[in-house]
Amino acid sequence: MSTSTATGSAQLDASMTPPRLRVAGDWTLVHYASLERTISTLRAPLDPATAVDLSGLGALDTAGASLLASLLGAARLGNLAHEDPTLPVAQRALLQTIGRAMADYVEPKVTHRGNAVTDVLARIGAAMENVYRQQVRLLGFIGLTLETLARTVWRPRRWRVTSLVAHVEETGLDAVPIVALLTFMVGAVVAFLGSTVLKDFGATIYTVDLIAFSFLREFGVLLTAILMAGRTASAFTAQIGSMKANEEIDAIRALGLDPMELLVLPRVLAMLASLPMLTFIAMIAGLAGGGLVCALVLDISPVMFLNLVKSDIEVRHFLVGLAKAPVFAFLIAVIGCLEGFKVTGSAESVGEHTTSAVVQSIFVVILLDALAALFYMEMGW
Repeated sequence: MSTSTATGSAQLDASMTPPRLRVAGDWTLVHYASLERTISTLRAPLDPATAVDLSGLGALDTAGASLLASLLGAARLGNLAHEDPTLPVAQRALLQTIGRAMADYVEPKVTHRGNAVTDVLARIGAAMENVYRQQVRLLGFIGLTLETLARTVWRPRRWRVTSLVAHVEETGLDAVPIVALLTFMVGAVVAFLGSTVLKDFGATIYTVDLIAFSFLREFGVLLTAILMAGRTASAFTAQIGSMKANEEIDAIRALGLDPMELLVLPRVLAMLASLPMLTFIAMIAGLAGGGLVCALVLDISPVMFLNLVKSDIEVRHFLVGLAKAPVFAFLIAVIGCLEGFKVTGSAESVGEHTTSAVVQSIFVVILLDALAALFYMEMGW
């Protein structure tokens, strides 16, 4: 049996024992169509017992090598190229490369499109699985952080005081203006809306109680935590993520240092110190904003405002609000650091995980605040 083209040819001599296939001529892209017709008349891939003679092979490129691989089989082509001493070095290397590539090639699975309901349920299931995996990783990272803290707290030589102070300045001191300004304006808005509603009932004096209750129990710590989630958690993720992308964390491990101790603990402790102080400032600023509106709109003097707060509001409301600050601070810092460690190796990954850190932090803060409000209500606090 014999088939050939003007340039490249493949001749199978079945009379010999074992049968022999002689490959000759140029196997290039220019002659791809004719060569493809040639090998289609042969039984491809050939019987492993068939001998192959590549001594007459002329010019060869990737297209021709892929046709030979489909004719002889990818694994056999690589073996022949390795064993045949008559082939030039360049052709041997090309045939071996094509053989390895086609041997590792896997046909993509053809996915059949389902109906809309199935697709929606599949997306919901994938999202829930992703949320579950994130929560498992978060719990594991929290445990690792607590373990590192317990291991380090009794060894003062390993404390990163300089890093801690720098992060306290970055997360706490630098955030005072924006926290104070935001809560001051929110306090003014709450006072204005409260007075507008209570005015119809002749109870505008209770606007003071509304402002004090809302900021001491909820708004002070909640607004501060949301601001820190957007400002600080994103910064932690970007800082650690950039180090991860630049392989600086691998260098830290190569030096025998612990990234948890060097990068995570100072940030977590700085947040634990900064957020309660910022919460206190937010409470004062919110009361000041509400007091200003009361003085301008309701003719409630600052002295009267403070006397009403003192007489109607118990200290426990302040403590209830302040008690949530360390919990929020710990979770915000841990989520920000964890997302930083998840960064792979590109700027796009840094941006994705920075956004994820902000979204997760805000979600966790609001969720825990709602659960805490229900708990305090049931306990009568």
